[in-house]
Amino acid sequence: MSVKIFVMTHKQFEVPDDPMYIPLHVGHKNAKEDFGYTGDDTGDNISDMNCYYAELSGVYWVWKNVVDADYVGICHYRRFLTSEEGYVFSEEEYGRILEEYDIVTTKQLELPGSYRNGFGAHHNVSMLDETGRIISELYPEYYDTFVSLVHQNKTYFGNIMVAGKVLYDAYCKWLFTIFFELQKRIDLTFADDYHKRVFGFISEFLLYVWVTARKLKAYECRVAVIGEKKETSEVMNKMAFFFRKRDAAGAKAYFETVLKQRPDILMEASDINGECKLCLQAVSTANLELAEYGNCFLNHINDYTVIMDYFRRLNSAAAKAVRAVSTESELKKRTAKTEYVKTIEEKSCGHSNDSVPVWTSDIAFRAAVRLYAPDHETADRAYQYCIRHKNNE
Repeated sequence: MSVKIFVMTHKQFEVPDDPMYIPLHVGHKNAKEDFGYTGDDTGDNISDMNCYYAELSGVYWVWKNVVDADYVGICHYRRFLTSEEGYVFSEEEYGRILEEYDIVTTKQLELPGSYRNGFGAHHNVSMLDETGRIISELYPEYYDTFVSLVHQNKTYFGNIMVAGKVLYDAYCKWLFTIFFELQKRIDLTFADDYHKRVFGFISEFLLYVWVTARKLKAYECRVAVIGEKKETSEVMNKMAFFFRKRDAAGAKAYFETVLKQRPDILMEASDINGECKLCLQAVSTANLELAEYGNCFLNHINDYTVIMDYFRRLNSAAAKAVRAVSTESELKKRTAKTEYVKTIEEKSCGHSNDSVPVWTSDIAFRAAVRLYAPDHETADRAYQYCIRHKNNE
């Protein structure tokens, strides 16, 4: 039995020390750099469509060009399937798992609302609806499952999987038949590169539909996210530059440009340390303070690491203030949060030192408590709580 897991990448990365993992440079045909990895532009390929298909151009290449493996898999240069204990599986372990299960993939991601509503919040939902119509026409036996699951709140994510090559090929034939038809029916003009990857986004959900409809036995695993994205690090380095210059306006203009080009920068998979969110909070606070007072916290601190520590302490204090003044019903409301706020809380709360400097402005306190308070009334009470403690009342 042989297992080959192809690591989809468009960046140079530290390849796992196991010959089972094979780097595959997706979008290689139009890439500006060559890292010496196998490219997805040989043989039968859709490498030139990578901007729309993302890692799926690699998924397609494996389907059409790999013939010497009993089992094949897909992961990412920063995302690997792991055991509950957090270690990456060996070929022998995959072999044992696949003797009992049909497919190895991610744990189901639970969403705050239906998949359709979540997709529509970030993308053109008509493209998802058209996918459903195509399934009803080409694969009607899958349509009821699609309709049921699209109105529920779960999905797989990342297009990460390991399966027998025969089963993998069957999935790819189904998936790309749907997408090549969808490609004919939708407008491929998008505002930015993030939204261009529409087929990659929809396919995460379609894997869930396919596994469910076929009643496959899935071994669902944790996913280890290794390191920040290079693009994320570049953003943080640029923010550090603006902070050193005490240039709040420049930082704001730069961050706004980044968000237009890459709205995914604040998502947890991109911002695993929560620092992009803290940068956004810092920039917003600095500019509000400048407008109100003519100066801002950058007059006191301008080192990136110190600023991140300051806002973590500020957020920890704000979250504690909200808890201190909230009723039980108000605390329950706080469970319905966006991913943005959840990540802020996870990275900030419980900070070992939540004291904040005496020069912390009222604006900074107000902005921080609004991240955690379920409504304006609670935010106002939490703000007053912060002010009293700041003044040692």
